[in-house]
Amino acid sequence: MSADGTWNTTINSPMGVQQGTLTISTSGDSFSGTMKGAQGEQQISGKVDGSNLSWSSQLTQPFPITLEFTVTVDGDKMSGNVKAGAFGSSPLTGVRA
Repeated sequence: MSADGTWNTTINSPMGVQQGTLTISTSGDSFSGTMKGAQGEQQISGKVDGSNLSWSSQLTQPFPITLEFTVTVDGDKMSGNVKAGAFGSSPLTGVRA
């Protein structure tokens, strides 16, 4: 099943639970979309490898940091991790909206 569509995501980060919305449009081995959350909305793009997606995102609030996402899509669910520099990895889960 394709990762295309809108996803409601939850990240259990060191700064607390972060809710967001991820919109994905795949094309071959890449994808583009948007990521919306408490820190605003960002355009994203990344790699597709079977049911696995990976991308990075630059945040400026509450402080500058690069987040590295790796997720696996399984039907209407996704799970994975977000690496946040020195803060380590946090689990990410999502369900198709």
